[in-house]
Amino acid sequence: MGEYARALAIAGAAQVRWPGAAIHFMLSREASYADRCPYPATLLASSPTFHSAAVIEVMTNWQPDVVIFDNAGRTAQLRAAHRAGAWVVYISARPRQRRKAFRLRWMRLIDEHWIAYPEFIAGPMGLLERIKLRVMRRPAVRYLDVVVARATPPACDTLRMRDASSGRIDCAPGSYVLVVPGGGTGHPGGRDASEQFFGAAREIAASGVDAVFVGSAAGLGSASGEFAPRLRTPGFLPQSELAALMRGARLVIANGGSTLLQAIASGRPCIGVAIARDQAERIRRCVSTGVAVAAPLEAGAIARGAMLLLQDERRMQSLAARAIALGLADGVDVAVHALTALLATR
Repeated sequence: MGEYARALAIAGAAQVRWPGAAIHFMLSREASYADRCPYPATLLASSPTFHSAAVIEVMTNWQPDVVIFDNAGRTAQLRAAHRAGAWVVYISARPRQRRKAFRLRWMRLIDEHWIAYPEFIAGPMGLLERIKLRVMRRPAVRYLDVVVARATPPACDTLRMRDASSGRIDCAPGSYVLVVPGGGTGHPGGRDASEQFFGAAREIAASGVDAVFVGSAAGLGSASGEFAPRLRTPGFLPQSELAALMRGARLVIANGGSTLLQAIASGRPCIGVAIARDQAERIRRCVSTGVAVAAPLEAGAIARGAMLLLQDERRMQSLAARAIALGLADGVDVAVHALTALLATR
């Protein structure tokens, strides 16, 4: 979900910058969001990484100006984009993908390499990376820091005004704990992530604190009972509404992917829960920077950690202050600036 959410935010900003732009997605039809994509999309049997023929056919026929490979792609696909005359952007979100992007044969094909996370998470340019960049004189490398969809004041007002009886939100800003498992069910070792996050939300609500669980609660248990007035389950939300919820939350509990960094960028105290192997190190770095607290993927432990943190106002304020002090850049602005520079040379 992280890669799609990031791509969707960038696409939305590009649409605002260039209202006449044609935008096309290539997605796995098995992805939970495939039928909700607001742009024309080619749906494939699985990740586009494994369907080079279809990807190349679309690029060859469509002749795009820019192709963005978000944490995925094959050499043949990058070559086809290059042959089609497109500017090639590659987004790396993990060390392995970053290493791939710094292979010489890929550096010859990539015009822009965007590193998905801030430098304190992803690490600075290494000596070998700097040497390669000096020799190749390409691609341009940028840190996106964190991609957060815009949360406009009207969106925030709408969230506060909605009726909880319809499965929506009526919590006042600063009064609720936001629980966001993200797309955790697809990760090895974290297939019950949504269940554990939902269980934590139920325990927090049972303790008398408003909790908002964003994601599918289907099959995860009941939201009824003594804590029903305190637990909201609006389902999946548009990114702008989720961003508004983050900014208004007293505390955010999130997976260790992009969602955690979005909450940190919103200046909120956070608890990070790893649902995939690479997320544990990311959370560790956030904890060592003083902008998050870690919890294991277990409902009771998550809920206990949240209640302890809520009772420690000084620590809550410290987490929020350090998050704000990071001054993370808006990755959407970074991306649009880079795309503008590329397209200006056409």
